[in-house]
Amino acid sequence: MDREIPQAQLQKSQRRRWWQGGLAVVAVLLAVLAFRSVLKTSVPVSELRIGTVEVGAVEASITATGVVVPEKEEVITSPIQAKIERVLHTPGDQVTANEPLLQLDKQLSQTAFDKLRDEQQLKQNKTAEVRNSLQKNVNQLRSRYAVQEVRVKSLQAALADEQYLLSIGGGTQENVKKAELDLKVARLESEQLQRQIQDEKATANIGMKAVGFELEMQNRDINQLQRQLAQADIKATRAGVVTWVNEEVGATVNAGDPVARVADLSSFKIKATISDAYAEQVKPGGQITVRINNTDLRGEVANVQPKVENGIITFYVRLQEKNHQALRSNLRVEVFVLTDFKPNVLRVKNGPFFTGATEQAVFVVQGTKAVRRMLKTGASNLDFVELQGDIAAGEKIILSNTKEYVHLQELTLTQD
Repeated sequence: MDREIPQAQLQKSQRRRWWQGGLAVVAVLLAVLAFRSVLKTSVPVSELRIGTVEVGAVEASITATGVVVPEKEEVITSPIQAKIERVLHTPGDQVTANEPLLQLDKQLSQTAFDKLRDEQQLKQNKTAEVRNSLQKNVNQLRSRYAVQEVRVKSLQAALADEQYLLSIGGGTQENVKKAELDLKVARLESEQLQRQIQDEKATANIGMKAVGFELEMQNRDINQLQRQLAQADIKATRAGVVTWVNEEVGATVNAGDPVARVADLSSFKIKATISDAYAEQVKPGGQITVRINNTDLRGEVANVQPKVENGIITFYVRLQEKNHQALRSNLRVEVFVLTDFKPNVLRVKNGPFFTGATEQAVFVVQGTKAVRRMLKTGASNLDFVELQGDIAAGEKIILSNTKEYVHLQELTLTQD
């Protein structure tokens, strides 16, 4: 016959089960925490980049993008409107001074030149006619003046005769007065002819000057067109390399349109672009570092273009070693605009650990552990970051990204 289990015993058994369950849960939690602790705080050294703090200079800089361009590149334009008839050189060809690059169809300009020259010949013929006509008028007036001068002398003699006759009683006062009046009229007519000759000469001079100006203007047009025709055989003005040429045979180009570029590839400069947010820090004369692969070249800002396009400013860099062997036309390079220079500071190589903040946590390696410290950062560039605070030269810090460990005070470094 079954007996009823005492209530005290039942409660004792229930408490035992609760304790066992609680201990199991605690054990699981401890195991999980221990596993996470091992997982999170143990990091193989082989997966980390570690750098040594040292004393040195740090050049603070802002980064721009650049491209290598020839220091001297000449743009050759078409002097006339014409069609491209023949391409004599293509990009990459070496050319000498005065070597032809393109051949243009000059027929249209040649026709205009011949027309101008014919018009000039006609103008010269008309000029000769005008000159002869003006000279003829002057000569006719001079002849009339000469006749009038003879008449004046004759009337002077007649007046003298009448005055003599009057003095001996053989003449009259009326005859003397008439002779005086005739002489006065003749002298006035002579003076009038003299003025007409002067006016005719002045008119002739003005007319000839006007015609001369027209001929001079026409001569300038002819000479200019003649020079343009001579330049229509597109030639290189200096020895160099063809960097671009309009190769569209049959295409029409207008006067002033670029048709070719010839560059001297013995020296280069850098064409760089940067956000206009840094406009105040990019000024002529500013120091520049240009990085080509693993080679750094020094230079300075030569000029800054005033125009801003889509929030970007363009500037040119004058290099100290403008003929360095690493320079190649159209090669893309990194450009660093130096904004500050700090000598003899604590620095470490730049790496993913650096967030750009003025104060941040870093992990300092101490044997098999890495301890977190809060340090201040100063000047920085692509290569180095200045460190300030509780750090000394010779200490090592983790350069890798340690964002996931930032909540921990230390890391365990393993050799696996």
